[in-house]
Amino acid sequence: MEFNVAVLPGDGVGPEVIAQAVKVLQAVGGKFGHKFHLHAGSIGGSAIDTSGTALSEETLKVCKQCDAVLLGAVGGPKWDNPLAKVHPEDGLLALRKGLGLFANLRPVKVFPMLINSTTLKPEVIQNVDLVVVRELTGGLYFGQPKKRWQDDGERRAVDTLFYSEGEIERILRVGFELARSRSRRLISVDKANILESSRLWRQIATELSTEYPDVELDHMLVDACAMRLIQRPADLDVMVMENMFGDILTDEASMLAGSMGMLPSASLAGIPKGKTFGMYEPIHGSAPRRAGKNMANPIATILSVAMMLRYSFELEDEAQVVENAVLGVLEEGYRTYDIMEEGKLRTGTKEMGDLIARRIECR
Repeated sequence: MEFNVAVLPGDGVGPEVIAQAVKVLQAVGGKFGHKFHLHAGSIGGSAIDTSGTALSEETLKVCKQCDAVLLGAVGGPKWDNPLAKVHPEDGLLALRKGLGLFANLRPVKVFPMLINSTTLKPEVIQNVDLVVVRELTGGLYFGQPKKRWQDDGERRAVDTLFYSEGEIERILRVGFELARSRSRRLISVDKANILESSRLWRQIATELSTEYPDVELDHMLVDACAMRLIQRPADLDVMVMENMFGDILTDEASMLAGSMGMLPSASLAGIPKGKTFGMYEPIHGSAPRRAGKNMANPIATILSVAMMLRYSFELEDEAQVVENAVLGVLEEGYRTYDIMEEGKLRTGTKEMGDLIARRIECR
């Protein structure tokens, strides 16, 4: 089988972790007889430097012509001027909107051999296996008006939290469908005691639940959810929430797994049934202080490749091979700096990619 993949390395450690993900993808192709045609593009700060825009029309066109997108990370101090007209993150938001990637899946699974890699007690994080479904193209990040101005000598700013019924319903459907394929339990996260948008969210979730009588729906306030993630994360399974809540809570949840370098993500243009167009990336940022030092953990990006194989290419066996290879390398004791423990074998970005790719080739 043949597939076209847009590859956007981005900034900071992005090119380094993407190189390892591509290495793993090629190993899968060699083992199973697939051809993955890679189409390079530029996004974020690197795109600003070359074209003056964080996402060019040409790159967006390339992405639309492919079966999936593999993304590194964007941003860095070089482009952090708050007064700048263009920011690296503008490219990421434009890509999500331009490709219709409204559903972001972020799985959080604690590997048994990494149970001592976090600051939490082992008994708290044992058996954690949850998925956050984050709405990705609405809310505060996209609502209008969004502006800064000066009035009576005072600087002011506004961001608008806006959601339509259609936007809420489609992301809730992703949550219900995913819950149906797992434990048949869904938690809808909101702030309905304060926000009108959350009250609408909760109302639509309740109405939609009648179409999914086999799924148990619970509502949870976002602050209570933040506490539950630390207190009893193993009780959680599928959670669905709006854009900003999802952004913040998944960063918190990454600490359950020991590092943001362990968490992949899939941003999909539809309900994950059959081949679904998507963009795949680690949840971590560009980590500019680690760039060029062969330190960054590529596992989140490699696990994002597994999600790509599963959701966009319908290659479940291949996805499991990648996940098993990651598990096997960790069981052998190899660790990047962020998940390092005493007595383990410290390795770099490139070496971790080599180990995982070699394990795929030899299995």
